[in-house]
Amino acid sequence: MVDSQSTPARQRPSTVTISSYLLFLFLACQVISLIVTLSTIGKTRDVLRDAYSGSTAEGADQVANFVFAFALGAGILVLLLAVVLAVLAIFNNRGSNGSRITTWIVGGIMVCCTGGTVLNGVGGGSFTTGGNGSGDMPSSQEVQRRLEEALPSWITPVSITLGVISLLALLAALILLALPKSNEFFRKPAAAWEPPTPGTSYPGYPQASGQPGYPPAPGQPGYPSSGEPGYPATPGQAPGSEQPPSAPPSGADRPDDTPPADRPGPTPPSTS
Repeated sequence: MVDSQSTPARQRPSTVTISSYLLFLFLACQVISLIVTLSTIGKTRDVLRDAYSGSTAEGADQVANFVFAFALGAGILVLLLAVVLAVLAIFNNRGSNGSRITTWIVGGIMVCCTGGTVLNGVGGGSFTTGGNGSGDMPSSQEVQRRLEEALPSWITPVSITLGVISLLALLAALILLALPKSNEFFRKPAAAWEPPTPGTSYPGYPQASGQPGYPPAPGQPGYPSSGEPGYPATPGQAPGSEQPPSAPPSGADRPDDTPPADRPGPTPPSTS
């Protein structure tokens, strides 16, 4: 039987596929960024400890440990959110509209975070803060100078490049998910109706028990039976041509038992 409610298979457009690849690229950039952070965070803590060691700050070790914990926690949090986006990309490829909406929400948060990091790096800022140079507190420019001297020269260009690539990839992925072709893919398809083939019943109307669904022969319309029982065929008669037995002849049509005059009848007995 033909399924009249079968739904056609949806073909994933290239916009959704490219969007998923860009989300995986964002994850790769965050992994590399976290590796770079872990490779330099120890040196950064040492520089901050030395910069605040001769000041009136509450404690150079506390400042250095706070910066260390903040940088490490932020890197791990960004990586976890990037993993979430990669998982959502898998469900986006399957046509889940809920995952697409979640991708927009998480992606929007990551755009703000990544954009702020890129602007901070391009502006030459740092996640450290210092004083204005008055007293014995080091200024932020002095802290940044010490960090640039202690850290490798490739740290800042690599960090900015990774941030720009991550930001552009994430923005492009979110835009591709909002294009018309993507909307058609995530829209729930309507059930397609197919007419039944000959010999099958229409949906919702079951066939009567014991009656096979075969169409009548061409040129022979089916007529309902009159309800009269059939009669057995006589020997030598073709099947299907049974005729009811003829009624007995009435009295007017019954042949006379009297023999004709020209036919000799029985001789009456002699009386002599």
